[in-house]
Amino acid sequence: MKWLLSLFLLLPLAAQAAVVGKTVEYVADGVKMKGYMAYDDAIKGKRPGVLVVHEWWGLNDYAKKRANMLAEAGYVALAVDMYGDGKTADNPKDAGAMAGAVNKNPPLMRARFAAAQKFLDVQPMVKRGQIAALGYCFGGGIVLNMARAGEPLKGVVSYHGILATDVSVKPGGIKAKVRVFTGEADPMVPPEHVEAFKTEMSNAKADWQLVSYPGALHTFTNTEADVYAAKFNLPLKYDAHADHSSWAHTLDFLKSVFK
Repeated sequence: MKWLLSLFLLLPLAAQAAVVGKTVEYVADGVKMKGYMAYDDAIKGKRPGVLVVHEWWGLNDYAKKRANMLAEAGYVALAVDMYGDGKTADNPKDAGAMAGAVNKNPPLMRARFAAAQKFLDVQPMVKRGQIAALGYCFGGGIVLNMARAGEPLKGVVSYHGILATDVSVKPGGIKAKVRVFTGEADPMVPPEHVEAFKTEMSNAKADWQLVSYPGALHTFTNTEADVYAAKFNLPLKYDAHADHSSWAHTLDFLKSVFK
């Protein structure tokens, strides 16, 4: 009985490990960027890193939540600031303007993503060159464009991201493995865009998979989607099945690309 009591006394000590989350600063083309880095401080040694690119609202609590979830899964996560100085929007007009300014300026987009990638890659707890990227909505389009640009990422995952592009990719040009989770009922990602994306990836000879969830609308992974939908009259809706399924697939995918 004494050894059993001792075991129970030791259990709380083992459970003391917690995710550390903190704001970090880095620079992209002279602009101060404010990201959010999360990791489990109980893990010793180096581990892979994962970038998280936010929705069009900016680097808000949702992107930080996903970074924390990645840290719990054993990765060092960096929620990326794509707008500079940690700016966020609280309405579609401002969000659209900030997202548009990045989307219409590919060199700016790539510079800001690259700055975050470099910052994460040189962290002392991160294995050099072992970086993947996840993106949501606006961020989903960003990570796909980084894959199209040939960025040396192990993998990219897009959730309810825009699939249409003007970029022409040559066969073999995509180095990262690509996974896409989209909503079959998402009016922002219509069937013709899905089919065009499939053709694009096949022609590029990429390692890719696309999962389309029946009935799922835009922003299906974000529990705040219904609030945004009601407040701004947007075609958004949270879908628990699509959210949980896509995350489970993502964790399996990350294990496979980092093995």
